[in-house]
Amino acid sequence: MTGVAMKYSYYPGCTLRTKAKDLDAYARASAKALGFELEEIENWQCCGGVYPLGSDEIATKLSSVRALNEAKEKGQDLVTLCSACHHVIKRVNDDMRNVEDIRTRANNYMQLDEPYAGETNVLHYLEVLRDRVGFDELKKKVVNPLKGRKIGAYYGCLLLRPSTVLAFDDPENPQIIEDFIRAIGAEPVVYPYRNECCGGYISLKEKEMSGRMSCNIVDSAAGAGAEMLITACPLCMYNLNKSGSGKIPVYYFTELLAEALGVKEEALK
Repeated sequence: MTGVAMKYSYYPGCTLRTKAKDLDAYARASAKALGFELEEIENWQCCGGVYPLGSDEIATKLSSVRALNEAKEKGQDLVTLCSACHHVIKRVNDDMRNVEDIRTRANNYMQLDEPYAGETNVLHYLEVLRDRVGFDELKKKVVNPLKGRKIGAYYGCLLLRPSTVLAFDDPENPQIIEDFIRAIGAEPVVYPYRNECCGGYISLKEKEMSGRMSCNIVDSAAGAGAEMLITACPLCMYNLNKSGSGKIPVYYFTELLAEALGVKEEALK
């Protein structure tokens, strides 16, 4: 296994403690099977779930800076799993690197032993699989290949945009989840709506519109021959299951990973 750091700082986020416990449990069990460790950050706080658009907004960014600084002090990369947390933390890290006003004010407020200036490397769990473990290596560890399953990757909007900051994959034609699906032995189904927004953030205020957006995604995937969708985003998962057309089920990608690695039952304990 080339270049795998054995231990990463891990930021689970609030939803993985409540509604999305499965996303977290399967990820931890799979990490163990693949030989890397997720060390949960102590005293982490909610990242806010939404990146604040006010250019002078500082208060809601401080919890992200605290988590980033803790990973820096341990000399570790920071791994995230929830698409919303990843989006917020990575963008705040970019602010601390490149926006002097925000960096100065955040550091003045937090009074850290040493100012934080964006030194931590933020990785999504999928990036650890692709760039640190390697999909070829993952393939070798699969004990239960998911042969014959036709799976649609659902990216949503938070993992891919803004692409210059998130630098996760090509925002128009991403491949990382399709490559992941191949590595666990299944067949990826590419469909037109895989990186369109599901309307998660407007699901309470604009139920009808959000419902239409979700239905378009599910129908698009089913129409292309997918038997299921996988996602990394708890909000998308909720919205697609609740507001989608119900033609095909939606799962967390970590559930299928745990199944392929033979640790699904163990994770649920």
